[in-house]
Amino acid sequence: MILKYIVNQDSSGKNIKYILKNKLNLSERLVKKLKYSRKILCNNIPVYVNAIVNNGDIVEAHVDFTEEVSDIIPENIQISIIYEDDYLIALNKQPNIVVHPTFSHPSGTIANAIMHYLNSKNIFRKIRPVSRLDRDTSGVIIFAKNEFIQEAMIRQMTSKEFHKEYIGIVYGTVNQSQGTIDLPIDRKPGSIMLRHISPTGDRAVTHYRVVEYLKEATFLKFLLETGRTHQIRVHCQAIGHPLIGDTLYPLDNEQHCIANPQFKSDSYIGRQALHSQRVRFIHPFLKTEIILEAPIPDDIQRLLEILRK
Repeated sequence: MILKYIVNQDSSGKNIKYILKNKLNLSERLVKKLKYSRKILCNNIPVYVNAIVNNGDIVEAHVDFTEEVSDIIPENIQISIIYEDDYLIALNKQPNIVVHPTFSHPSGTIANAIMHYLNSKNIFRKIRPVSRLDRDTSGVIIFAKNEFIQEAMIRQMTSKEFHKEYIGIVYGTVNQSQGTIDLPIDRKPGSIMLRHISPTGDRAVTHYRVVEYLKEATFLKFLLETGRTHQIRVHCQAIGHPLIGDTLYPLDNEQHCIANPQFKSDSYIGRQALHSQRVRFIHPFLKTEIILEAPIPDDIQRLLEILRK
């Protein structure tokens, strides 16, 4: 991948580092990486970052690198690709699979599967997640194929140009047809995994809209303004309507929010009923709007059918 910039009168007299950081939007870390790899060119000639540019010069940054990836072992695991180009790969993630290797899940992850897929195409690069999903959450998930794309996508998330929509089914009847949950989320004391609502936490904002009222449940659409860990799950629990099937964030007594205490979610779905349905962003290189969607998975569709009866 080659990023190019043609120097104009306003940029004439500046140095290469200024062009890389302010015109090509490269981070300090990536500028250093390009510098030591001698992958910065001006008029097809390798240059250092202190070189001065003139009007009409063409500055290039070659941001693809062959990288050491021995920490993730390629595994032939089936994946469902929604979108792919030279810069991004997006999947419809199946439930019950971890995205990235951890101490408790060192293999059998989405990252292992993507590594196998890329290696089969003679692409040897690090796995760079742009978005993450919990093990039991399904739907759209995106990975960048180089550092520049990952950084650009993260900037879009920070500036709220990256839009994430989820669907979920919660216990009980949500009275307001739409609303906003604005409650701070922090790590729960004594736990590595669990989060909770806390005044010391980071601001977390979830917008929701009722799609359909079901028997003893509500089908919701969520739009995330922030992206805290377990945000939707924690927020749903906080308003008294936890996601069906969520064992980490149930109410202390589920009978407070359902009419029938005999309702057992495990009979219908063995995970939280949450799905990343749609993302929208500006492609960092192509500069076009990209919209990616993942259809409602079979288990959530089946749960909807049961709850409509």
